[in-house]
Amino acid sequence: MQDNIRPIAPVSAAGLIPQAPATGMPICEVVDPTTLYVDPAYQRSVGDRGMRQIRRIIEGFDWAKFKPPICAYSECDGKTILKVLDGQHTAIAAASNPHIRLIPVMIVEADDTIAQAKAFIGQNTDRLGITTLQLHQAALAAADEDAQTLELVCSRAGIKVLKTTNAYTGTGSRQTIAIKQIEALISRQGARVAREILEVLANAERGPLTAPQIKAVELLMTDPEYAEKFNPDDLTEAIVDLLHTAEDEAKLLGVTHKITFWKALAITWFRKCKKRRQAPVKAA
Repeated sequence: MQDNIRPIAPVSAAGLIPQAPATGMPICEVVDPTTLYVDPAYQRSVGDRGMRQIRRIIEGFDWAKFKPPICAYSECDGKTILKVLDGQHTAIAAASNPHIRLIPVMIVEADDTIAQAKAFIGQNTDRLGITTLQLHQAALAAADEDAQTLELVCSRAGIKVLKTTNAYTGTGSRQTIAIKQIEALISRQGARVAREILEVLANAERGPLTAPQIKAVELLMTDPEYAEKFNPDDLTEAIVDLLHTAEDEAKLLGVTHKITFWKALAITWFRKCKKRRQAPVKAA
């Protein structure tokens, strides 16, 4: 036996509580790829990048490199179908290759859309190429409470969370793809304060809303050094007045004083913002 070959061996599970599988072991079947379906509730549509990937798979199709798509049985219009939970590009490439008639698939137990969306998240959470937006949409389909809270906060602030980066309309006013930043904002400040912060930007009709903008307004609205010195409406007005010049000024300020762009943006907006009148200090 070669010296560099090693057997699969268990590692220590000390301190862990191993989970018993909630469903049965997957089964493998051989199917016609054109009989498979994709659910848009949690699966992205195929864009330009996806088409390039599919074409590469078609041109270099090799069973030694083939990874079976993960599927689940589902009911649709009174008949049983197989939905692809992971591997739609592979399935499309196989369906498009005239030399391929059948492919193996692995079938897991996931009876409804929520279970299937959760399976999709589990398959793709740590995978490169799956965007935060796609995982957020899948989490919504899976009835994830945090994802639902994020959507509700944004909706109440008058902001639309886009499904893809290609979905911007017009100037992108009141639209965002800054999922991670909004998740962090809600985690730090709670839903109510997060909504108030997002409303400042939404009412300024700035768009698309970016992570640095959100962080800048959060600083101004929550840091005692700034928060008590202006009204949110006045901050919105300052953002409108400066428009895109604020970002140019912030870049210069950041370089000059060696501070992060979002903090420099907050300072730039604060300087422009109308300040509350401070009550005079009475002499002792």
